[in-house]
Formats: sequence, C-alpha cells, structure tokens
Amino acid sequence: MYPNLEQEMKKKRLTNKMMAAIIGVNEKTMYNKLHGETDFTLPEALTIWELFPEYNLPYLFEHEAAHLEATA
Repeated sequence: MYPNLEQEMKKKRLTNKMMAAIIGVNEKTMYNKLHGETDFTLPEALTIWELFPEYNLPYLFEHEAAHLEATA
C-alpha cells in the first residue's frame, strides 16, 4: 500500500477511477497497484507525480511497511 499517495489523492479528491483514467489502466488495476499487488511502471509513477509536484517521488511511493517504521 502507498499511504502517502492515497492521502494526497484524498486531499485533491482524486478517486481510484479518476487516477486509473489518468494513467491509462482500468479501475481494478489501479486498486491492485495502490495495494501493492502489482507495481507501478515508471511512466505511470511519473504521470502521477505530475499531479503532485509539491511532493517528491519517494514520499508519494513510500510503501506502508516503510511508513509504519518511520512513524514507530
């Protein structure tokens, strides 16, 4: 899971369906990517980053395990 990305999506009111359309995948694939079942490709990550230029890629794509360790 990508808690930072999901949090920033919520702040900008971007749904999974909207994000899926932006990166060119279906909604189920977007769900799988956000939940770590499949990986984002570099072009997908860069497209997403364009929506959140105020953040760096490592922040947006930090995995849940790393996020939990950092907050512990």
